[in-house]
Amino acid sequence: MEDFGLPELTSEQIEQLCTIAEEASRKHVHSRITKKDIEALDVCAEVEGARPVNLTVDVDIELSQSVKGFDVKTLADEAVNEAFRAAEDYLRGIACRSAK
Repeated sequence: MEDFGLPELTSEQIEQLCTIAEEASRKHVHSRITKKDIEALDVCAEVEGARPVNLTVDVDIELSQSVKGFDVKTLADEAVNEAFRAAEDYLRGIACRSAK
C-alpha cells in the first residue's frame, strides 16, 4: 500500500483495515451475483507491518453448477481491487486525522 504519511497503525486499526477490505470484497461479489448462486465465498485480508502497511487480499469464489459462462476470475480480481480501494480510503482518513 502507498504511504500517505501514516502513523504506525495500532492493532485495532489493523484489524479494522482487514475488516473493511473483506467487507468491500464481499459487497462487490454480492452486487454482481446473487447469494443463492454462490456455493462458497472465501475472503481473507492480511496485514504485515504497521508502517509501512502491506495488505494482502485473497478472494476465492465457487459458483453453483447452474451458473454458466460467468468469469469467476474477473469477479475475484474486481473484488480484490474493491478491497484495496476501500482500504486506501480508510488509510487516507487515518493520515488526515494524524496530520491535524
